[in-house]
Amino acid sequence: MNPDTPLQLLGGLTAREFLRDYWQKKPLLVRQAITDFESPISPDELAGLALEEEVESRLVIEHGERPWELQRGPFNEDTFQNLPERDWTLLVQTVDQFVPEVAELLEDFKFLPKWRIDDLMISFAAPGGGVGPHFDNYDVFLLQAHGHRRWQIGQMCDADSPLLPHADLKILAQFEPTDEWVLAPGDMLYLPPCLAHCGTAEDDCMTYSVGFRAPSAAEVLTHFTDFLGQFLPDEERYSDADIQPSEDPNQIQRDALERLKALLNEHMSDERLLMTWFGQFMTEPKYPELVAGIEIEEEDFLGALEDGAILIRNPSARMAWSEVGEDLVLFASGQSRLVSARQRELLKLICSADALHVENLGAWLADDEGRTLLWELVKQGSLGFADE
Repeated sequence: MNPDTPLQLLGGLTAREFLRDYWQKKPLLVRQAITDFESPISPDELAGLALEEEVESRLVIEHGERPWELQRGPFNEDTFQNLPERDWTLLVQTVDQFVPEVAELLEDFKFLPKWRIDDLMISFAAPGGGVGPHFDNYDVFLLQAHGHRRWQIGQMCDADSPLLPHADLKILAQFEPTDEWVLAPGDMLYLPPCLAHCGTAEDDCMTYSVGFRAPSAAEVLTHFTDFLGQFLPDEERYSDADIQPSEDPNQIQRDALERLKALLNEHMSDERLLMTWFGQFMTEPKYPELVAGIEIEEEDFLGALEDGAILIRNPSARMAWSEVGEDLVLFASGQSRLVSARQRELLKLICSADALHVENLGAWLADDEGRTLLWELVKQGSLGFADE
């Protein structure tokens, strides 16, 4: 994608302009980001997804048994029949993994790293419905899909912003609206992290929320050190050869801290391990149980492709690739595979193509390394045959 091409999704801004002026800085309202938009999923179909065991869903009822009552799915049909006429919201996570037509919308966001996208959540709200004023710790694009929703934005927030007492929802105790707009189908609002906002349904409405992965510093440190620990022998320990005599044996000297920092820096600055961990961490599937491979012999795998079988990416799988030294690494659903530099175009194809088959795989099927890589991805579950 040319970063200097004006994009309708961004109101005529180029990707370069949007990333420079708005991304993680300030909100952007785009009228008719998608002209004449029609949702590929209806409110009834969304409610149907919320009945499924494997789908994560929530109901927020503003005036329920207690203020801002939260219920978690899966639900049953009686749940929806007994809802009040107004002031409630159904939220269904990761709809893109269950409805291919919804997943196709994410292609419009290719001006951002694909591995940063978390999921596409869809909410349906009855008139007056919402989840209260709140803020998110990540970027979000809010695309109106059906009906009308009034959005208000307010102050920037942080961990010290006061919240209402609630066990599950982080609703702001103080909300200071500065701007508001009513969005119609096809309109979109971009919000940077930590900006207070509140959405209220004007009528029966449905909103698509494209959220982004943004691991906290605590997550990074905890997960990376756990990963790093797998490669460090127990014999590698803090040492203090050539230590100097101390006037007070109870004092921890400054030089001890310097030796400790050197020990940490030696391993924390290993870019090869850091990239390997980061790629695995950022491609971990939201629902690992949905990434299940098949047992198949390499000969049978190759024969199926030669007979016209088509490989597609598992909707729950995440993929990315990177350079590590002189080699390349493919990250697939939380795992990594080191491959030679000559596989660069194959890695790009695996991560981007809607379908893989004899025609576009070409000579890679005759290459031992390329063929084995594809076979392993099928056994892992990140790729699968289209008719399965």
